[in-house]
Amino acid sequence: MTGLPRRQRGVTLLELVVAVTILSILAAGVVPMTRMASKRMREMELRRNLRVIRLALDDFKKSYDTAVDEKKILPVEGKSGYPESLEQLVEGYDFGGLYPVKKKFLRRIPPDPMNPPQPGEKPRWGLRAYADEPDSSSWGGEDVYDVYSLSPGTAIDGSRYREW
Repeated sequence: MTGLPRRQRGVTLLELVVAVTILSILAAGVVPMTRMASKRMREMELRRNLRVIRLALDDFKKSYDTAVDEKKILPVEGKSGYPESLEQLVEGYDFGGLYPVKKKFLRRIPPDPMNPPQPGEKPRWGLRAYADEPDSSSWGGEDVYDVYSLSPGTAIDGSRYREW
């Protein structure tokens, strides 16, 4: 017989157990890291979406103030100049002819990645009016001055998503 000696033909049970143990230890370390990376990505998306909406709100206010300054629209007592709803940022606003068409500030309302909408549902955000307190959790309803996440969760850094 011309073959390998009996000891070199395959792996022993001990070698197999050691290999499986090493792989399970490595897998146990990878799973938490991927969960943390996923959460970090959602947090970055939340910060970006909040920034996009807040910039659109500020741009709306600037356009409103410009239209008032140029006497395209009359100032209204008690009106802050912020949009009445988030949808108004998507649908657009006339500003009394300040622009040749209705000025739109968003293509769509970005979703809250920490509180995603159900299929067919519109994105939901917590809203604050200009007259509301800075940390208010109830919306006055007259305009949209600020948005915040409705998620009760806590971020990686220990802060609450609602406070961003």
